Amino acid sequence: MSEAAEAYPRIQRRTLHDEVLERLRDMIIEGRLEPGQRINEGAVGAQLGVSRTPLREAIKSLASEGLVEMQHAKGAVVRRFSVRDLREILEVTKSLEQLGGRIACAQASDAQIEAIAAMHQRMMELYEQRNRLEYFKLNQAIHSAIVAAAGNAVLMEMHETLQARIKRLRFIGNEGPVKWAGAVAEHEAMVAALSRRDGEALAFEIGKHMDHTLTRVSEVIV
Repeated sequence: MSEAAEAYPRIQRRTLHDEVLERLRDMIIEGRLEPGQRINEGAVGAQLGVSRTPLREAIKSLASEGLVEMQHAKGAVVRRFSVRDLREILEVTKSLEQLGGRIACAQASDAQIEAIAAMHQRMMELYEQRNRLEYFKLNQAIHSAIVAAAGNAVLMEMHETLQARIKRLRFIGNEGPVKWAGAVAEHEAMVAALSRRDGEALAFEIGKHMDHTLTRVSEVIV
């Protein structure tokens, strides 16, 4: 198999579970289900046009990601994160991404790096269109792709777990044109360093991006 073929994941069939999970996750990310809010299975199921069974399976998946908490008295509740929670998660995530970035610069294939650069260009198109949700999803995919390019399964698993927990917080961190433009500029610098295979520069840019993310999000956590 060619390097180019290895750089792209195979197309997979989406199941009902996948669809419901993504829609429910999007509702949390966009704030249509707010932190601390109980997930009313009847109302949400009606919105999505599905029965309670696939909805409950999706809720279980989001609970495993850390976006939902199961409370004895209330059932499934959207998890509320504090500034301390955010700081601790981002601190570890930053270290994981810096490690992944250094390794990726040293040993990722040209095709992998080119694929990440192509993802970045698509993300910039979404930024120009001001499509925040799709921009955000691709933004997060780029972070994951850099870590994946390191080729370390344990690193990928740890990063995916932490990244999933703060999707909503990172999404609201880009609210407003100034914050969003700042995050975009940081991504430009990250991809430029990756394209040069400059591991230390990439680690520096990732660190700066994560530190600024903490600042941006801390200002809007309620």
